[in-house]
Amino acid sequence: MPVYKNLIAGEWVASSSGETFENHNPANGELLGHFPSATVEDTQRAIAAAAEAQKGWANTPPPARAAILDKASKIIDRRGDEFAKALTSEEGKTYAEARGEVNRARDIFNYAAGEGWRMGGQTLPSNIPGELLYTRREPLGVVALVTPWNFPVAIPAWKMAPALIYGNTVVFKPASLSPHIGLLLVEALVEAGIPAGVLNYITGSGRSVGNTLVGSKDVDGVSFTGSYSVGMGIYERAMKNLTRIQLEMGGKNPTVVLKDAPIAQAVALTVAGGFGVTGQACTATSRVIVEDSIADDFAAALTDAARNLRVGNGLEAGVQMGPAVDQSQLQTDLEYIAIAQSEGAKLLAGGSPAGNGGYFVQPTVFDGVDVSMRIAQEEVFGPVIGIIRARDFDDALEKANAIEFGLSATVVTNNLQRAFHFANGIDAGVVKINESSSGLALQAPFGGFKHSSANTFKEQGPAAIEFYTRTKTVYVGHG
Repeated sequence: MPVYKNLIAGEWVASSSGETFENHNPANGELLGHFPSATVEDTQRAIAAAAEAQKGWANTPPPARAAILDKASKIIDRRGDEFAKALTSEEGKTYAEARGEVNRARDIFNYAAGEGWRMGGQTLPSNIPGELLYTRREPLGVVALVTPWNFPVAIPAWKMAPALIYGNTVVFKPASLSPHIGLLLVEALVEAGIPAGVLNYITGSGRSVGNTLVGSKDVDGVSFTGSYSVGMGIYERAMKNLTRIQLEMGGKNPTVVLKDAPIAQAVALTVAGGFGVTGQACTATSRVIVEDSIADDFAAALTDAARNLRVGNGLEAGVQMGPAVDQSQLQTDLEYIAIAQSEGAKLLAGGSPAGNGGYFVQPTVFDGVDVSMRIAQEEVFGPVIGIIRARDFDDALEKANAIEFGLSATVVTNNLQRAFHFANGIDAGVVKINESSSGLALQAPFGGFKHSSANTFKEQGPAAIEFYTRTKTVYVGHG
């Protein structure tokens, strides 16, 4: 059984304590390997390595940094099948979903490599004669990337690639439920020629590794994706050192179905958004708000679609939905299903574990959900969808906004006026029209409102430069 190591200062090393933790396949319990349980001291060494390497990497010309990221993109492409199978084995999503995520990581590094030829400052008009006034972008410094298990290669890629291209050095902590695919990503960069210390990979608990990263005075920025409760703890801890923070947290995303919407299209988009990746996405559809006049037909069609989804091991042909990531997440799914029933929601489909030997739950649909119910307010992070009925468009929009989260929202309609009214009126950072609530363009800014984000810095695309660089203004008198 493989025993993997951390990457610190260009060397593959075990935990200084010698302790490891196990990595398992959620579909069948198979032991996939052992990963280091890094200590506080290990984490401090990784931070020190990143700090030592930062000046040299920052002084490396951006096109030279770009060449390394471009090569890493090609390596990911060459090893795509290996990456996708590893991702499915440890996280559970279907092979097709995993391959799409790996391809996204490849494309992110390709996009970021192009930034090495574009980044720069501005030349500004001066208000006095004989003066040149300009700005320059400089790296933030050492950044800690704390990433979740649900998109364990795409999210690290969209944090890591801009961090590196803009001249920062990185300490990368993947989630303990999906460390292997993160390791493969790091291997691609090592093979591509990333200098020692520029990228450090370290696995272990949030208590030892995460808290040390977030509380260190030598870490200049922390980018975190995960739950609201953990994110707020990170925010409070990091602000003591005035560390720059980027947080992407939970979602409770609505799909609003208006009365003119084609039922088949609305159901297909809801299934993709709510049951894709087992509902384990921060942008997943968990609430469907449907106008009364079509609600019965929609509920019947969604119920039929949920019952016909094939659930199983994501590496098997024909499987459409994989398992929950672990026993804890499966238990959370089942607990929320019980809560919804106790609150009076009507179970239309699913509601039980599915299959043996893995953490499977049936795709679940509830009707008669009220906006005040916990099932309508709290993030489940599983394949559980609640139907909320609305009198009309205004009522639907009001119910869509009656939530503390504001990450993603979509509307299904053929009415152009209502579509733009929704886009303007919904309190969410990502708005879709006639598309699934999940799925993002890598060249577009991503981030939420309200409790879905710290409301500081967006991720992805050209917006990433704002977090990973600092702006210096230069005045040159030459008169």
